Amino acid sequence: MASDTPSHLTARKKPRQARAAFTVDAIFEATIQVLVAEGPDRLTTTRVAERAGVSVGTLYQYFPHKQALFYALNERYLVNLATRIEAVCEARKGAPMAEMVESLIATYWAAKMERPEVTRALYRSVVELDNEALIRTFAQRVDAATQAMLASAQDATFAELATVNLTLLTSVFGAVRSVFERNLPTRDARAVQDQLVLMCVTYLSAVNCAGKTPRAGERQDIVALRQPEP
Repeated sequence: MASDTPSHLTARKKPRQARAAFTVDAIFEATIQVLVAEGPDRLTTTRVAERAGVSVGTLYQYFPHKQALFYALNERYLVNLATRIEAVCEARKGAPMAEMVESLIATYWAAKMERPEVTRALYRSVVELDNEALIRTFAQRVDAATQAMLASAQDATFAELATVNLTLLTSVFGAVRSVFERNLPTRDARAVQDQLVLMCVTYLSAVNCAGKTPRAGERQDIVALRQPEP
């Protein structure tokens, strides 16, 4: 994903055959399991190898140390996340603005919530990791996809599209991360998701140059639709 990966975090080799890919998948899954159970400080390559059912030597064929393993694990996660966001943005091109926002947030939220314990573990694993290249590459992909989607909205035009897009993504990503850091219960997390959609739609309506800002009654309808279920 990131061409400028720090040399000390670069994987020694990439799996090129199905058997090798299966081995690396097992190592990644074992890393996640140890991260969740023990935390990043207690994780060792020996524990990961044992959990994966491979020798430490086999693990070292791919990853020279646990920091390189953390880096590769987060790279895979961000590649998959970017791919999902790109797919939904492509699918929603030309749609109404509110539909775009709801689909974007739902996709990002679902990706984070599929295995919430993994998301929390990955957040912890990068605390002392030089992942600037990963974040930059991820941001470039997501920025391009969401900006192209918003540019195609059938009911909106934005004079400062790049800034609007950056504000939207910062709000979404920041809110979702806060849900995890606060370890909110499911009911509260769902309520935040609903209100996040409302907030983002209202913001985009306010900066919409096409004069399509929802009327007062329409905003009340949006609020009613976004109330958390009992």
